[in-house]
Amino acid sequence: MLWVIMRKWGMQLVMELEQDLKVANVICMNGRRHISSSKSEVSRDLVVNVKSKKKQALLDVLPVLTELRHAQDMQIELETFVEKENYFQAFQLLPEYLQILENYSGLSAVQEMGRGIEAWLARTIQKLDSRLLGVCQTFSEESYLTVIDAFALMGDIGGMAEKMQSFFLQEVLSQTHIVLKEMLEEEVGNNTQRNRFTYSDLCVQVPESKLRPCLLKTLESIFSLMRSYYAIMSFCPEVKTSQSPSETLVDSGRGHSSTVVNQDGVADATSDRIPSSDVSNPDASTSGADAPFYQLRTDATKLVAYTFERGRRNLWQLATSRLSVLLSCSAVCSTSTYQFLKNYEDLTIFILAGEAFCGFEASEFRQKLKTVCLNYVVTFHRQNIYALKMVLEKESWTIMSAEATQIISLAGLTGDGAALISPTSRSSTLPKECFSGTTATNKGRQKNGFASWLSIENPFSLKIENGSLESPKYNVLFSSSAGNNSVHGNGNNSPFDEENEDLLADFIDEDSQLPSRTLKTKIVKGNSSHWKDGDISSQTGSSLSLLRMMDKYARIMQKLEMVNVELFKGIFQLFGIFYHHIYETFGSQDRSQSGKPLPDSQSFRLKAALSKITQDSDQWIKPQNSLYPSSSPLSMNSTISQMDVMPTAPPSSMFTSYGLKERCTAAETLSLVARVLNRSRAHLHSVLSQSSTSVVEEFFGTLVDTVPDLAEHIHRTSARMLLHINGYPDKIANAKWEVKELGIEHNGYVDLLLGEFKHYKTRLDHGGISKELQQLLLEYGIESLAEVLVEGLSRVKRCTDEGRALMSLDLQVLINGLQHIVSSNVRPKLQTVDTFVKAYYLPETEYVHWARSHPEYSKTQVVGLVNLVATMKGWKRKTRLETIERIEAGP
Repeated sequence: MLWVIMRKWGMQLVMELEQDLKVANVICMNGRRHISSSKSEVSRDLVVNVKSKKKQALLDVLPVLTELRHAQDMQIELETFVEKENYFQAFQLLPEYLQILENYSGLSAVQEMGRGIEAWLARTIQKLDSRLLGVCQTFSEESYLTVIDAFALMGDIGGMAEKMQSFFLQEVLSQTHIVLKEMLEEEVGNNTQRNRFTYSDLCVQVPESKLRPCLLKTLESIFSLMRSYYAIMSFCPEVKTSQSPSETLVDSGRGHSSTVVNQDGVADATSDRIPSSDVSNPDASTSGADAPFYQLRTDATKLVAYTFERGRRNLWQLATSRLSVLLSCSAVCSTSTYQFLKNYEDLTIFILAGEAFCGFEASEFRQKLKTVCLNYVVTFHRQNIYALKMVLEKESWTIMSAEATQIISLAGLTGDGAALISPTSRSSTLPKECFSGTTATNKGRQKNGFASWLSIENPFSLKIENGSLESPKYNVLFSSSAGNNSVHGNGNNSPFDEENEDLLADFIDEDSQLPSRTLKTKIVKGNSSHWKDGDISSQTGSSLSLLRMMDKYARIMQKLEMVNVELFKGIFQLFGIFYHHIYETFGSQDRSQSGKPLPDSQSFRLKAALSKITQDSDQWIKPQNSLYPSSSPLSMNSTISQMDVMPTAPPSSMFTSYGLKERCTAAETLSLVARVLNRSRAHLHSVLSQSSTSVVEEFFGTLVDTVPDLAEHIHRTSARMLLHINGYPDKIANAKWEVKELGIEHNGYVDLLLGEFKHYKTRLDHGGISKELQQLLLEYGIESLAEVLVEGLSRVKRCTDEGRALMSLDLQVLINGLQHIVSSNVRPKLQTVDTFVKAYYLPETEYVHWARSHPEYSKTQVVGLVNLVATMKGWKRKTRLETIERIEAGP
């Protein structure tokens, strides 16, 4: 029972224990659950605490990210503005962008953006420089405002001005170089080696056919740069005013969107910051001249204008130095006269424009142009001298036909009122303002002196050439046929056309005697007041050639005023060579005749003229082995400047075989040329300046006024040559004069002289000359007889008083014989012989006075007379020597 009780009681305890264990288990589970729950709550609290710090950190970074995002947007906008060439808005936005980068410069991303903005700025400035170069090449107000606003916001206007000036100088160098390079490539093809040539090397290679287009293209490019330069220098921005009191719609000036601004000038916006897309140009900030941005632009343009005004001399000097190199090439002097005058006219216009541009006289370039003109005149004159010498070498001294003499026009030489050179279309297109007051620096020193040049088309354009398009390839090849076809195609030749055709230069082949232009019967109008019968109709080929040359010189003198004195000296020399050639050909003593020559009968004026010619033209008149040496201009050019008329070829022995007619023709044609020159005297004075009139007077006083002396000398020489009496002085001297008694027979030489004179008169009658010339030559023939008699009697060594009486008898017989041959009274012409014979009877003390009172006798003749008298009358040796000494010392 107890066991049962114990067992039950044990079972109960076990069950209670089990129950308690269960309760304990539940309590443990609940405790574990509470612990887990608490752990979870603690964990949650810890997580919440950590996230709140991160959140705060993120909140702190958010403004930075916002600025960086905005900076990225601004970077895109900057790129867009530059692509649209809206540089003003780009540079207006740039400071804000740079400020953001500066505020966060420590961030690596910002540093990367900083390197990117540096590359962007370099590209932008490069584009601005390109735009700036375009403004320099061709001025555009819109482009200029674009770049000046951009540089103004950059704060680098001074650098921009210096950069622009550098651009202009570089453009002068590059464009002038490109012009020559392209022209030479067109002429001779592309040459890779030419790419390494300097400008000077290219100038040396310029052929004559390309000189004018090269010059025109160079002047055209330089003038365009000068116009752009001056437009920038004189630019003044316009003031833009509001269109309404409430708001103004201002165009950005860049071809982009416009911005609406209110009356206060502040852009409407919905936020504290104006969106970058609404950033406007300077004109949109405020309206009127007081606007800050307008004032900034105005100040910038003034600074650029001031810098340009100080630097324009540099541009001009660089341009003229390039032109000087081009004008130093050999093609300048080898071109035709017509082309050279056109080049000179263009350069003169360029100088006027340059003086107006730079504000001072272009003395250096004017001097360079004068040097070029002098070099051309030297070459031109050399060619004309060779041409004249060739004409004289081939001259036959025959009168030209009427058709040949009708083609000459001497309006340039005589100043008959005809236009010397027709005005070209180039100069006619220029306004009067470009020429008025342009003496020295009047026009250039005016503040807006170059303004009148901005309103005209480029005067050096290849399109302006004779009023039509000029072919760049053939614009300088002015042949005679081209001139006849284009200028005279209508059949109505104007005076301008004729003058230009004259200056095209009449070229002939060195071996040809034919004129280059077709011989045309052209009655010259306007010269009737200057020509009389025979003035032109009695000319020879060489005299017409000379007149044509001198007329061309006179025409060029009026065009090339800066070297007109040198050109007139050329006329001086040409006439001198013609004068000297006639003297050498017809005025020299005939060396072929035997016997001692007669005393020189040349006048003092003639000797002075010949001395002057020899002094000034010795290199041209001295004998040469070849008229045209290999180094002469004739061999360098296939053609030479020549006249329209050429004489027929004379006989090979032309210097000794000319007849009476040719000799008279030479003297007559020289007189006719002198007559033309005398009528040109006043005109030549008017062409030259007052300071150069002495050259004109020297020319006329030394040469032209002595032509009658040379003509007389030629006729006297012709008379001596036709009489063949050079040997008679010795015959007279060797006659028997020491006779004891005077008989009734005269000496035999008298009959011989009368026979010679009869033949002489027969030659004159059949010589084909005029009656007036026949009569003149008869008189000169009688005077030549008198000279021969005096010379022969002066050589007599011994003579008695009866011999002197025989001399008088011979003279009387000669006079009587001559009187039967000629109709005029011959005694006065032989009076010198009678006076010389009677001087035999003078007292010994009278011979000095007699010699001085009779200058018609040479000192040698008087000394011969004194020696004869002293010998025959027994003078003392001392008396004879003193008398001779006094005679020889006399005037």
